[in-house]
Formats: sequence, C-alpha cells, structure tokens
Amino acid sequence: MYDAFSRMEILMGTRAVNRLGSAKIAVFGIGGAGSYVVEALARCGVGSLTLVDHKDIVQSDINRQLYAGQSTVGRKKVQTAKEHIRDIDENILVHTYETYYNEETAGMFDLQSVDYIVDAMNTAEAKLLLIEKAKKCGVPVISCMEMDNRTDSSRLLVGDIAKARVCPLAKRLRTELRKKGIRRLKVLYSWEKPVSVKTGLSGNISFVPGTAGMMIAGTVVNDLLKETGNE
Repeated sequence: MYDAFSRMEILMGTRAVNRLGSAKIAVFGIGGAGSYVVEALARCGVGSLTLVDHKDIVQSDINRQLYAGQSTVGRKKVQTAKEHIRDIDENILVHTYETYYNEETAGMFDLQSVDYIVDAMNTAEAKLLLIEKAKKCGVPVISCMEMDNRTDSSRLLVGDIAKARVCPLAKRLRTELRKKGIRRLKVLYSWEKPVSVKTGLSGNISFVPGTAGMMIAGTVVNDLLKETGNE
C-alpha cells in the first residue's frame, strides 16, 4: 500500500526515509526562501520543524511567499505554515515562535537539540548572531544571502561564503564573521548582479526565492543523509 512518502522511498531507500523521519530542523525566517525550505522539508517527511518568524502575512508577500494568499493576509506566518504542514503530514512535530531572533530572544532556543539550522532571515545582525551560536554548538547551518533584485534563478549556487563575491550582504557577513574567528560558512547565493531599481525599495519575483528555498532544502536533506551513510 502506497503512503505519502512511498515515491521518496523508492528513490532514496528505507534507511533514508527513516533518517529524515527522525530529523529535527530549525528554520529562522519563513518568508520568500524560508517558506519554500519548510515546504520541501515537510514533503520529505522530516520528524520535527522549528519555525521562527515574527511577521504577519501582508498583501505584498503574495508574489513570492508560499503561505501568502488572499485568505491568509493578516495571519501570523508561523501559524499558517503550521496548519499547512499538518495538512501534508500530521505526524510532523511543529514548534512555532512568533518572535524576532536577537540577543534578547536567543536564549529561547536550544540549538543543540536540532540536527540542522536554516538561516533565511533578512537582517545581517540576526544572521551573525545565529551563525555564531550555531557554530559554537557545532550544529550545521546554511545561510541564505540576498535574493532581492534578481531575476535569473539559474545563477543560484550553494557554496562557501568566500565564493559569494557579488552579494553585498555576503561581503558584510564575511568581514564580521572573520572578527569572530569564523571563516567557513555554507551559503545559498546568487552570481547575478542585482537589478538597479529606481524606487529605492527592493523588488523580487516568485521563482528566485522559491528556487533558493528548494535548493537549501535539498542541501539540508543531502547533508543529513551523507552524515548517516545514506549516499
């Protein structure tokens, strides 16, 4: 009898399915890229997802965020995501935090209790804090760089932050992380030079952050399976 993850088991094997079923993953920021990370991980049947985001869904989210629609505008992102995940697989344990991640709230999170951390937040300060704490805990982390003002999803790559030479955010993070003695960091970044926009605001389109999120989820899954000898 086929179940929700039978096709994945055919591809990856029972051992991989069981490993993902026990995996605990935290996703900080579930907007453009982060919402697609969560979606893909849920559809891989991971055991536990911790979702951290303080924002409500607004109209301008609809063009790029998975949980944003006319029926969800005004709702908390994490609660909407939790309901969506439960509709995919009610056995996934979902922890939600409607909060910023900063010095005041960092103590709420036991990072050592998770197997992998995804940083999809959009502020450098929050990223730096999370990355530093993840590194101290020895927990793998992947950080999403800027996806705004890009239109070519084929130029997205996963690699070390040292290779992300076109991204201003990556440049800033590299400088600050070196001061903390951190020289290696896995990131999702774009080689595309940002499009110049006249309004002063950031622009975005659905398929760039969506592709970024799926690539991050794929990296998390493959890294977890490599650690347990499933590849």
